[in-house]
Amino acid sequence: MIKKFLKRVFRRSAKVKTVGRAQVIPFALHGVAREQISYGAKRVTDGLQAAGYQAYVVGGAVRDLLLNKIPKDFDVATDATPEEVKRVFRRSRIIGRRFRLVHVMFGEELVEVATFRCMIETEDAQTDEHGRLLRDNEFGDQEQDAARRDFTANALFYDPATQEIYDYHRGYQDTRDGVLRIIGDPLVRYREDPVRMLRAVRLSAKLGIHLDAATAAPIAQMKSLLDNVPEARMLDEVLKMLLSGHSVECIQKLRKMELHHGLLPLLDVIMDQPMGEKFIMLALKNTDERLSQDKSVSPAFLFAALLWHEVLSVWNQLVKQGERPVGAMHIAMDEVLARQKKKLAIPHRHDAVMKEIWLLQQRFEQRSGQRPYRLLEQPRFRAGFDFLLLRCASNEVDNELGLWWDEFQDASEARRQEMLQPEGVGAGAKKRRRKPRKKPAAEGASTGQGTDDRAAE
Repeated sequence: MIKKFLKRVFRRSAKVKTVGRAQVIPFALHGVAREQISYGAKRVTDGLQAAGYQAYVVGGAVRDLLLNKIPKDFDVATDATPEEVKRVFRRSRIIGRRFRLVHVMFGEELVEVATFRCMIETEDAQTDEHGRLLRDNEFGDQEQDAARRDFTANALFYDPATQEIYDYHRGYQDTRDGVLRIIGDPLVRYREDPVRMLRAVRLSAKLGIHLDAATAAPIAQMKSLLDNVPEARMLDEVLKMLLSGHSVECIQKLRKMELHHGLLPLLDVIMDQPMGEKFIMLALKNTDERLSQDKSVSPAFLFAALLWHEVLSVWNQLVKQGERPVGAMHIAMDEVLARQKKKLAIPHRHDAVMKEIWLLQQRFEQRSGQRPYRLLEQPRFRAGFDFLLLRCASNEVDNELGLWWDEFQDASEARRQEMLQPEGVGAGAKKRRRKPRKKPAAEGASTGQGTDDRAAE
């Protein structure tokens, strides 16, 4: 009770001072202590300040601490050039070509250090025909660096030495009020970088705060600008959204703001196919739960889940047209991945994993002979089984199939033999191959059935 009383007294007596155009928020008001900053970030700011430079913890880390959330990482902004930063810290390296950053290492912690950048005037900026900035790579001062950031909540500078926050755009008050507001004219800022529209949706969902009305208003009419964003940048932003730990909320906000169509086939499926919606929402919910428990998440598995109903739709069409099931699956996978990569630059290293997971789904139907044993030996069995459980939970396949495999993989050998289905029983089962009889060469043409059986297995 005494501590709370003293805190209230100090907050009443604390005053916001002004330095230039910045409001300087004292510790007594914001309550973010130096001890809440990571070891590496404190070492970087202390080291740069001791060398005569300005240095602040900046961006999302300050915002998250004000919202009583644990920051994922701590970035530092400084007036020192990358070469000057590197001279201060021995264990550091300069990265990047478009804009150079410095990574400073402290054991397993990596602190990203950026030199203040300036806001390029419209007439001097290099833009494409839609207004998107092509070059934004000029050093500046702290005020200019704050102006070029996207949202007011991300334009806060925290000095661990004084425990003060420098605020040029009333971001502190916006953060306290739970408002996400863009800096400057929304029409201009979205044209400069259309990805800001997706960031607005992701951050509001992740942080549990609402979009300022003026920030949200232009998004519906400007969403077509996302078509001009490079595929690699779109992939990066979509992954951040899906791996934010709040992907369900993100998808719901995307739908509400009509940003979903064309971004990922999965988002179109959500609107059009009830079974697809249930499957995808289960996959995203599962991902969010794993992230909340600090468990690992595979982007390849997530993309396999998100694109599954697109693959399934193409596969069904091909089978109806007379294609063999296994061959149709290969064609469907290639077609969907090729179509998707026109929008998102999904790394090729994920392709093989996604295809293995998809191909295993047909093999789970085969529960006779040696096929289940061979399937257990597959390196992707666990991922394929988890995928199967999602299909069962969404009622895409009978839940009995998932229960059978759940028991079979841990059962004793005797129990496994009891569980095996006779040849020719169950979906996907095949007839036992007979040993071919010897015939005269003229009559002994092969049917090709053995080849098809091996491919299916």
